Amino acid sequence: MSSISSENSKSSRKLNGSENVKYVENNVVDNEDSTVYKYLGFKGQKLHHMISFLAGMGFLLFGYDQGVMGSLLTLPEFRNTFNAINTTKYPNRATFQGFVIAVYEIGCLIGALATMYCGDKLGRRKTIFVGCCIMIVGAAVQCSSYSVGQLIAGRIITGIGNGMNTSTVPMWQSECAKADKRGKLVMVQGALITGGICISYWIDFGLYFVGTSSVSWRFPIAFQIIFPLCILPFIMYLPESPRWLLKAGNFKEASKAFSALNDLPINDPTIVHEINEIKESLEKERHDGEKKSKLLLLFVQGETKNFHRTCLAVWSQIMQQITGINLITYYAGTIFEDYIGLSPLNSRILAACNGTEYFIVSWIAFYTIERIGRRKLMLFGAAGQAMSMAVLTGATWAASPKHNNSGGAAIVAATFLFVFNTFFAIGWLGMTWLYPAEITPLNIRAPSNGLSTAANWSFNFMVVMITPIAFENIDSYTYTIFAVINFLMIPAVYFFYPETSGRSLEEMDKIFELSNPYTPWDVVKIAQDLPFESKIRDVEDFEKPSVSHLE
Repeated sequence: MSSISSENSKSSRKLNGSENVKYVENNVVDNEDSTVYKYLGFKGQKLHHMISFLAGMGFLLFGYDQGVMGSLLTLPEFRNTFNAINTTKYPNRATFQGFVIAVYEIGCLIGALATMYCGDKLGRRKTIFVGCCIMIVGAAVQCSSYSVGQLIAGRIITGIGNGMNTSTVPMWQSECAKADKRGKLVMVQGALITGGICISYWIDFGLYFVGTSSVSWRFPIAFQIIFPLCILPFIMYLPESPRWLLKAGNFKEASKAFSALNDLPINDPTIVHEINEIKESLEKERHDGEKKSKLLLLFVQGETKNFHRTCLAVWSQIMQQITGINLITYYAGTIFEDYIGLSPLNSRILAACNGTEYFIVSWIAFYTIERIGRRKLMLFGAAGQAMSMAVLTGATWAASPKHNNSGGAAIVAATFLFVFNTFFAIGWLGMTWLYPAEITPLNIRAPSNGLSTAANWSFNFMVVMITPIAFENIDSYTYTIFAVINFLMIPAVYFFYPETSGRSLEEMDKIFELSNPYTPWDVVKIAQDLPFESKIRDVEDFEKPSVSHLE
């Protein structure tokens, strides 16, 4: 323990040396400056809450846009306007309907890939600002549509903005948050995804009674513009990620951001230590990245194990999508009506209740993420999801109008759609928006999160695209595929995914530095055995670093 303490002190002394002065020229901070900085009049916990509020708005928008189309597909006025995807009239157009709905994910994929290039150039706030502006344009195009072509264009444009936001918002919040609060704050985002889905279901349900007016589907699509309008006026007045600022060489602004986020004077030793720790990580990452482009760095191991960490980030996002969650999110109303045999009214009520229950249980993760940890929640969720999908296979088969049309089986099938959502909300909903930002080093965090989010949207597209086709061809056995996939996720998480709870982002760098690239499963044990830096600080006296590096 003492050796770790000593190493930290040596690192601090080394980082205060003359070799680092070049990174802070023109960013002078007065050693005597004891100002506690504020943004929009907020500092400390209130500032974190404000960041969470705007991050949450971004994910409310994400959830709303995912859920809004589900019940519209069975709406007579929507089907009449977009006759080409009316599967009631043209059953053989299920593939085209799936494409029109899933093309949104293609836009999200483009937006996420764009973040790999522009995320570090623009910074976190500007990327979110641009993403919100693009989403407003896309929503306007969608809600004014009179043809399938215009609807497709609007969904792609909206998706591009959403892809940029979903790649950046978790990163911005994770890089601003304290280690012991990071999980909770990002879990709020996960909960608000379901909040958006819940709102969309109830708005769809309420406007179902409008009748033959196109308002019944145009208003729900247009309503999503409200969310980015809540973000745009404030986002540029909140702190930029201090870690991104340090990476960009702007030490003065980074110190101000840390001062406001920690509610401490800008020259406080705690802030100096935090900056030194990040600088040390950046030095190692710069060494690994010499003569390599940002994108190539994703595929290089080096001392910081970039490729290993990128793989974990990407596969966590892929696994979230192949659980089958969007089979339910996008098609809940359709499943209740067409495959369980409920009436249109009851189908919409149940879909709305399903979204409400999904939102309520998603808050369980907020209270358990730091106490139980990431790994255990992911394992719990995968096991429950596998069981739920297995039950849905039999119950949906028996409830289907094509088979027994059993009333009891319909109740079981409807119930286990709720049960699946419960396990997913606890184990996987917010987790894969948190984990990639925690697991990747600062030097490649933006491109790596862009790539992992692109993987999320790619597999999201696949699931949404194949769902109508799968139900058309193998009916309830569609659930069997997802039952097997969820079961296989259990050993994958157990052997390869280290616990990140309670660790600073820089501590995760040290954990991966100790791992062997040829035995990637050893990082799990290293994370279990390595002492927490926060505990070391409580037990031992650290040599206080000077603030000369800011001069």
